[in-house]
Amino acid sequence: MTNRMKLPSLKVKKIMVQAISDSKNRPSDIRNREVVHIAGDPQNGNLATPINASGFTKAFINNLPAYRKGLSPFRRGLEVGMAHGYWLIGPFAKLGPLRDTDVANLAGLMSTVGLIVILTISLSLYASSNPPEPTQTITTPAPDAALKTQEGWNEYGSGFLIGGIGGAAFAYLLISNVEILQNLFNG
Repeated sequence: MTNRMKLPSLKVKKIMVQAISDSKNRPSDIRNREVVHIAGDPQNGNLATPINASGFTKAFINNLPAYRKGLSPFRRGLEVGMAHGYWLIGPFAKLGPLRDTDVANLAGLMSTVGLIVILTISLSLYASSNPPEPTQTITTPAPDAALKTQEGWNEYGSGFLIGGIGGAAFAYLLISNVEILQNLFNG
């Protein structure tokens, strides 16, 4: 005796196909809950997914200095520059070729300032290239209008330079005085 699986008849198959087709018209059917929705023009790849369309993601992105409402381009650049200057010194000081010397932190500071200057020059070149309007997306429905102009990008670059050098200098002071800070907090 062979144990064969009995295949459904043609009539049963038609009934199953009809049930699946009918489920397309029921919003409560779990198969009809789409995860990705088109947000605007699908040719641009602007899709609303559970990640980028969530309230948390929108609040997080719109609270970053690049998208926060009410900031001048200079202030935006200042905040972004401070963050970059602060974290860029670490890899240069601790992973650079002078990491085992007494001047590792100073070399990290100088390397960071050099990179911040290069990035500021890049921002100025971008500003002079007649930048396009900022793109509206599902997470950033109202980008800042000040970054449409060359003047806005130049202000942003100026703030980035000042903030970047300031952030790097602050980080240099912290890593150069670790022992003093440890003694201060440990008593």
